[in-house]
Amino acid sequence: MDTIFAQATAVGRAGVSIVRISGPSAHEICTALVGKLPNPRSSALRFVKDRAGGHIDQALVLSFTAPDSFTGEDVIELHLHGSIAIMRRVLNELGQFEGARLANPGEFTRRALENGRLDLVQVEGLADLIEAETEAQRKQALRVLSGDLGLRIEAWRRDLIRAAALLEATIDFADEDVPVDVSDEVRSLLKSVDQTLAREISGASAAERIRTGFEVAIVGAPNVGKSTLLNRLAGRDAAITSNIAGTTRDVIEVRMDLGGLPVTLLDTAGIRESQDEVEVLGVELALRRAKEADIRIFLLDEGDEPPISPSDEDIILESKGDITGKPYPSISGKTGSGVEQLLRELEKVLANLASGAGLATHARHARAMEVARSGLWSALSLLDAGPDLYDIAAAELRLGIHALEVLVGRIDAENLLDEIFASFCLGK
Repeated sequence: MDTIFAQATAVGRAGVSIVRISGPSAHEICTALVGKLPNPRSSALRFVKDRAGGHIDQALVLSFTAPDSFTGEDVIELHLHGSIAIMRRVLNELGQFEGARLANPGEFTRRALENGRLDLVQVEGLADLIEAETEAQRKQALRVLSGDLGLRIEAWRRDLIRAAALLEATIDFADEDVPVDVSDEVRSLLKSVDQTLAREISGASAAERIRTGFEVAIVGAPNVGKSTLLNRLAGRDAAITSNIAGTTRDVIEVRMDLGGLPVTLLDTAGIRESQDEVEVLGVELALRRAKEADIRIFLLDEGDEPPISPSDEDIILESKGDITGKPYPSISGKTGSGVEQLLRELEKVLANLASGAGLATHARHARAMEVARSGLWSALSLLDAGPDLYDIAAAELRLGIHALEVLVGRIDAENLLDEIFASFCLGK
């Protein structure tokens, strides 16, 4: 296997820039660059030299030996001064060594997966942690990266393997003088797994929303102040405002952090009947995005009804609070009246939606769990039919076990890897 290297910090000027080297020749190559390496899992200050002996920089060198490293291989990190020229020169020097090459995106993490340092779910957790923008995203990704979901999946897998083994043993020894009634233990194992799988699946939608962001649509008729309210919430002029009804035609999106949760605010076209073909398309888009949103903020003139039926999570406000002088839920994006109360209410609704989040943060997690649960249900129904169908019940359980093994990358993961690792940077 090649020895790979890459810049592990952002490209550009910085106080410190890090180069990571991993592979069978990592120690040999870095010894040629910096001289004596520090002891494993320790650091030392060294001069970095080119192969002609010229000084390139002074770096803090960290040394790790296989398998006790991120990748499970020998790893060296060079903490250099964050100069573009220094980084370019060091990477060029590393590329001159035989068997060394620049890493592909995500290749360090891929080697960690291949060497058993991470499972596939943890890899996704690491990608989510790198992408995290809010506190809730950081906490959720860290839980997945720490292996909590992997441990839970392994417990399900172990119980399903035990149940399948009991059924198969009954088949194998059907003609011998051994106890064959294993149905009670198998049923207990399957019901226990089913309950915990159901909880994780039910929390998958909220967990994925924390990862990708909740959508909040501001909905109402033309000229009620939707764009003005969006600008007030965003703290900038994200949308054009005017006294001309129907100014907003497309959906304008603004990303925000509310109470640690990621939120995309949607300013939609004013909903009304129109003969203008472009405005009609805007209204259709507004209605579609409003229905798909997690929460709708209805901004209405006094006496108006919401254009679509509100759900329990939706917030209904009265517009032009600066003119009417009424207290919240009357609101004004122009003066800011009622905006703080709206934010508090919105944070409360979002927190309630997020409270049921589980560890399954991606749609593929939930799908794999549903497949496992389907096999489990089939086995339970066959169990009630008696020992003659135990072989089919065991086969159904094996399908469920297979789904869980794919989930953590034990088997059949190749078709997922390119897609997952494409989101990683070169140094990860």
